[in-house]
Amino acid sequence: MTSMILDNVTVDFPIYNAKSRSLKNQVMSLATGGTIGSNAEGHVVIRGLEAISLTLNEGERLGLIGHNGSGKTTLLRVMSGVYYPSGGRIAINGKCTSLINISLGIDPEATGRENIRIRGALLGFSKREMAAKQAEIEAFSELGNFLDMPVRTYSTGMQLRLAFSISTVIQPEILIMDEWLAAGDESFQNKANERLHDLVNKTRILIIASHSRQLLLANCSRIVWLEHGKVKMDGDAETVANAYFGHQ
Repeated sequence: MTSMILDNVTVDFPIYNAKSRSLKNQVMSLATGGTIGSNAEGHVVIRGLEAISLTLNEGERLGLIGHNGSGKTTLLRVMSGVYYPSGGRIAINGKCTSLINISLGIDPEATGRENIRIRGALLGFSKREMAAKQAEIEAFSELGNFLDMPVRTYSTGMQLRLAFSISTVIQPEILIMDEWLAAGDESFQNKANERLHDLVNKTRILIIASHSRQLLLANCSRIVWLEHGKVKMDGDAETVANAYFGHQ
């Protein structure tokens, strides 16, 4: 059974080579989330997450809400394996795909076709898997002869189309998203939305962070509200959405 368990997960970001007091004062004047302190060596430490415990079982659709800096992206990156907890543990059973940064690893000097192989390897796909999906990715991207050109010659929209086509080609068991993706012009966005809906419907566990009440209620059965790196509320989607956004 696909599952994800976070047990008392804490994430600290130590800041080195700075005087604790001066940096602390500077960060305190700017930061909206997290907790700022110092460790035993006197280094400034920003606590991005504190004692997060969640259990996600197969079939769950989890939404994350909270103000900017509340810890949503940090939590998504822990779930994706980008960050390792400073304390606590995370156990994942199932193939996990993150759509947090779909352009990560794209080489601007390489061609579109070369980047399909590069990005696929970074996502953990084998050469055989990517070879089997190459034609599908190329067709979905609608980039045609531009696939033989360096990515640096692409417009921003074309780069997004390529990255989206690669990242969404294989169905994950656990899908992690930071907001709903929009890629390319209007006609491509319609096709991209269809693919995203298909991914969401077929994935065994969905985790999505969003500021959109409508999006969360349409796709999630449960919502976790984060504030300053801690869970403020965890419950059914409508109850938590009403508490956060207000009744509508």
